[in-house]
Amino acid sequence: MTAAPLARGTRRSGALGDVIFAAACKGAGIFVLLLLGAIIAGLFIGGWDAFRTFGPAFITGTDWDPVQEVFGAGVSIYGTVVTAVLALVMAVPVAFGIAFYLTELAPVWLRGPVGTAVELLAAVPSIIYGMWGFFLIVPFMSMHFQPALIDTVGEWPVIGALFSGPPFGTGIFTASLILAIMVLPFIAAVMRDVFNTVPPVYKESAYGLGCTTWEVVRNVVLPYTRVSVVGGIMLGLGRALGETMAVTFVIGNANRISTSLFGPGNTIASLIALEFGEATMGSLKLSALLGLGFILFVISFIVLALSRLLLRQRVAK
Repeated sequence: MTAAPLARGTRRSGALGDVIFAAACKGAGIFVLLLLGAIIAGLFIGGWDAFRTFGPAFITGTDWDPVQEVFGAGVSIYGTVVTAVLALVMAVPVAFGIAFYLTELAPVWLRGPVGTAVELLAAVPSIIYGMWGFFLIVPFMSMHFQPALIDTVGEWPVIGALFSGPPFGTGIFTASLILAIMVLPFIAAVMRDVFNTVPPVYKESAYGLGCTTWEVVRNVVLPYTRVSVVGGIMLGLGRALGETMAVTFVIGNANRISTSLFGPGNTIASLIALEFGEATMGSLKLSALLGLGFILFVISFIVLALSRLLLRQRVAK
């Protein structure tokens, strides 16, 4: 006699719990959208004075003169894009090699320690990378690496312009190298985890057909995990685009565009970090810095949109 009422009470309680859980999840999703919208709106409204005063010249201009109140984001946009792209060019092959070694070649007893070391690299604060780069990498670059390239590759036609100039140690290339080291563990960890999700039977079947290890990775592992691999690369690119302190230490912080990768420059994040403390409330300089933040957000959004489009085209094929 009591079983039926108990069952009905249990169902009512479960239904109420489902409603509460669904409402909580929906609220969390809406909160994320509202938070994102508030950040975008805040940056755009804060930078509106700069956008209105300078117009398109704010994006393309290369002058940054707080005394004359002339501000242009061209140099920092250039530095942001170039350092992030160079960092990925250097980091992605190494990350792939690490993930490939850990999943296919490394002995079982070594996979744990190496994997833990990769994860620990991701936990190092960015300012530590900046200090390490400034006190160790910069002297090495100025005394050994840059002079060697300037005297050899720097003499070549066309490409030599990218590796010319005085060997200061700091500059675009050094900042890209530090960024590559910083994003390397993120990309490698993602690649390793997604490579491990490939069903063993797929790889065993390929080996049974006589494929080599590289052929298995190229024709089985990468096609199976391409979406997640691209996602890991985009994660590293997002970290590279927004990195601040480590880049500020080693990029040289000069507001000019140099044809040489060894020349100094700046990025949006480093320029904001250097100039924000001197900006007064309501000033045109503060508006320009907030406008830079909005531009950085737009660049990140464009990169994400392009990656989504690329993945959609690959899935369609």
